[in-house]
Amino acid sequence: MSTILHIETSTKNCSVSIANCGELISLKEINTGEYSHAEMLHPLINEALLESKLTIKDIEAIAVGKGPGSYTGLRIGVSAAKGLCFANDIPLISINSLEILAQSITIDSGLIIPMIDARRLEVYAAIYDKNHNIVRETKAEIIDSHSFLDELQNQKVYFLGDGAKKCKEIILHENAVFTENVFPSAKKMATISYHKFKNESAEDVAYFEPFYLKNFVATQEKKKI
Repeated sequence: MSTILHIETSTKNCSVSIANCGELISLKEINTGEYSHAEMLHPLINEALLESKLTIKDIEAIAVGKGPGSYTGLRIGVSAAKGLCFANDIPLISINSLEILAQSITIDSGLIIPMIDARRLEVYAAIYDKNHNIVRETKAEIIDSHSFLDELQNQKVYFLGDGAKKCKEIILHENAVFTENVFPSAKKMATISYHKFKNESAEDVAYFEPFYLKNFVATQEKKKI
């Protein structure tokens, strides 16, 4: 038996799930279009536990989407996961948020490029094959008309995530397929976390930090006229 609580907060989607031996038993998520994670994450955790007829004492591990993504969202999600692991002396499992996003689509051939918006013309992206195996590691990159040309030459390439919207206006190749309204979800973490749990692939809770990829840059609030 392995009952795992999943937390994903790398984008505007605040998502929580519980799975037993890789099988989903509860999913609670909300996407208001804003970052409401600070207010919503713990209530969603409590709702998922209640729906599953479990308490936190029944949870054997916490899996968290480690990023890349929103600095604030990741900080909230990882802090909550670490706190629960410390308090209950259970392992912490981390999963790349782009890997989680890639699981949202099934294809027969071609490549999957999950993208998380990094503001302006920049995205966080990685490349996966049709079996969701990693082809190219995560990078922060500025999108232009030449982006991913090598991948697009002889196969369909499926761009998905909130970073795909800006690419749709720039990458005009006939082999490019775009799915915009999809976010990393705790629904897609169960199989990955179960595999890592069985292989005892856990993080050091004391020292684990989110995968920010870029340094956080605070923006000044615009003055009202």
